[in-house]
Amino acid sequence: MPSEPVIARADESSIAEAARHLAAGRLVAFPTETVYGLGADATQGEAVARIYAAKGRPSFNPLIVHVLDLDAAGRLAVLPPLARRLAEAFWPGPLTLVVDRRPDCPLSELVSAGLDTLALRAPDHPVARALLAAAGCPVAAPSANRSGHVSSTRAEHVADDLGDRVAMILDGGPTAHGLESTVLDARTDRVVLLRPGAVPAEVIEATLGLRLVRPAEDPCLPHSPGQLESHYAPRALVRLDAWDVRPGEALLAFGTPLATTGPMRNLSPGGDPIEAAANLFAALRALDATGAASIAVMPIPDDGLGEAINDRLRRAAVGRR
Repeated sequence: MPSEPVIARADESSIAEAARHLAAGRLVAFPTETVYGLGADATQGEAVARIYAAKGRPSFNPLIVHVLDLDAAGRLAVLPPLARRLAEAFWPGPLTLVVDRRPDCPLSELVSAGLDTLALRAPDHPVARALLAAAGCPVAAPSANRSGHVSSTRAEHVADDLGDRVAMILDGGPTAHGLESTVLDARTDRVVLLRPGAVPAEVIEATLGLRLVRPAEDPCLPHSPGQLESHYAPRALVRLDAWDVRPGEALLAFGTPLATTGPMRNLSPGGDPIEAAANLFAALRALDATGAASIAVMPIPDDGLGEAINDRLRRAAVGRR
């Protein structure tokens, strides 16, 4: 069991201390508007390697690099016109753009997992932005949890998963979206939806005036974060599209819940996908903590944010149904 890490209320002093940890090559967990991130100075190869070690993360799964703004992104990567339009429309915010690295890019190759692309985003959270400004460097930061486990939406979730593998956890309270960023391949005029997320695809399509491409994913060689087939998995088995609750099962409900006498968490009693997205990972963690062998998941409509929620649930259920 990992020992207790340092959890500090996010203020000017603790953010400055966290920046010093990053400069020294140590890991810092911090809140974003999506989930908590496990951060390292993206220019330090050994620091980035510590992210993989702390998470038990497959080395072929690229990391998202957080920057302050479009200018900072442009110093690291080639930004075609559509990528710039997307950044201008949605940054700061929960949108990650996969673009080509510049030949002189100072970032560690580990953040790209050997690929010629970078996954970049400018977060819209005051603590994340203050940390980036104080650190003065791009910060590689996947979700702050063990690889393949449920993402962290509170500081205590990070502590439970990672313990003293992280030098400091900046506590900014619960995250707003509770769902990771949307990831787009924005290298050409053919914009590809690599991962549904907190910005619904329909909103992006309306902004661009074109339809996003949704390719079949290759789980063997992802070129975007979040594309491993089995991901976001609790210890319990996950049974999707459940219309009943079997003996010994916990229930992950949406809308009017099924009849059950066992553990239950409702993502949204009113059937609101935004509320459901914000509650998803915390609810999975809570049900997993009950010790139930299986979690029955009620159907969730596959439109808007429901597409991203169902993506996470399908990954949680891979090989576990």
